[in-house]
Amino acid sequence: MNKKLEECVKKLRNLVSDVQGAPYPGNVNEELYYIWYEHAQKNAMDCFEFLDEYFPREKEEIKKDLLKVM
Repeated sequence: MNKKLEECVKKLRNLVSDVQGAPYPGNVNEELYYIWYEHAQKNAMDCFEFLDEYFPREKEEIKKDLLKVM
């Protein structure tokens, strides 16, 4: 498998794992939520940075679509 594809799969798996492990609403203490949120945000940013770097064309198309909506 291509090294970049492997990296992308790893980042997406980390992000999905974070989403699956989200604290259950109504049964969350503030510290647990903060720890989960920070971890999920880090993995989300890793995914966005990877996509921005290796798929810039799609980024521009999304930007144009968002501007049309606004």
